[in-house]
Amino acid sequence: MTSFRAAVMSAPHAPLTVEAVAAPRIERDAALLKVTYSEVCGTDVHLHHGKLSGVPYPIIPGHVSVGVVEELGSRIRDVEGREFQRGDRVTFLDVHETCGRCYHCLVTRQPTRCPARKVYGITYSSNEGLLGGWAEALWMKPGVHMVRLPDELDERTFIGGGCGLVTGMHAVELARIGLGDSVAVLGAGPVGQSIVALAALSGADRIVCIGDPSSRLDFARRMGATDTFGLDLPAEARAAAVKEITSGFGVDVVIEASGAPDAVLQAFDLVRDGGRIVVCGHYTDNGDIRLHPHWHVNRKHIELRGCWGSTFAHFHRAVRVAAKHADHVPWKEMASRQYSLGEASQALQAVAQREVTKALIVPG
Repeated sequence: MTSFRAAVMSAPHAPLTVEAVAAPRIERDAALLKVTYSEVCGTDVHLHHGKLSGVPYPIIPGHVSVGVVEELGSRIRDVEGREFQRGDRVTFLDVHETCGRCYHCLVTRQPTRCPARKVYGITYSSNEGLLGGWAEALWMKPGVHMVRLPDELDERTFIGGGCGLVTGMHAVELARIGLGDSVAVLGAGPVGQSIVALAALSGADRIVCIGDPSSRLDFARRMGATDTFGLDLPAEARAAAVKEITSGFGVDVVIEASGAPDAVLQAFDLVRDGGRIVVCGHYTDNGDIRLHPHWHVNRKHIELRGCWGSTFAHFHRAVRVAAKHADHVPWKEMASRQYSLGEASQALQAVAQREVTKALIVPG
């Protein structure tokens, strides 16, 4: 084919349009995927609301996707040394073009902060080609890191977790959750849901999920939460309830996954002295809070960490975790509604209004 259909976001707040985008030339070390599913996540809503800086509109959104290998420009091997074949079902690390030479890549080992970093569905213009998942096909540029889905892993299970699962892997890693720990997860969206599940798989004993609406809290219990509290309960009452179920001490770990500034402030009221807080919900600027260094941090001896993006290791592990635990963790059910390319604007609206926990774009 000489071109493929794609949903294009021409500017913030503009309705998405379906356009023909030229097929790429598949050079050495490149590949072409037929897109099976691409997720609609909070980042896509932020893109549509113009809350991310430096976005080269028009873009093809969709930074986490799954597809089938249609074409290979040369032999490409996975990290286990196995060659990819036509027909393989894969996902891929959406972060690309990290330089491997800068301070962030080599010294601090934080490639998500590399200044050369590009991201599928976010920092590539649609004028550059099929570089977002809301399209019939995806161009895997040379050097993109693909991950083969095991035979036992259904595509819907992985994409149901999607970006939230991968981000959750990073956040739980930073939180260092141990056997018997108590955990509070602030936010019941896709990221929070996966953090609940991963905390349970990590051996946490008591897992509190705080958020809304009530349907998401019900789902959080299915993901592994032992206690849930809605936002209709005042912040002081939520803190008192968490203290009560932890013998007055507070939880060992709080992971903020809501994007609400007040949630970060509440984390300090929920965590025990000497506990840990991980903030991963503030991918965009949602405002600030008033923090008291003595009472919030120093006196409580708190460890506070930020979580930005993810690496290939998180994608690689997420695929294996999803495959192993799909029979009892309902990631597949999180993707409750599917939309065609022509319905991309409706999908964004449904996610923005929290009508669904996760929406999928199905190009076919």
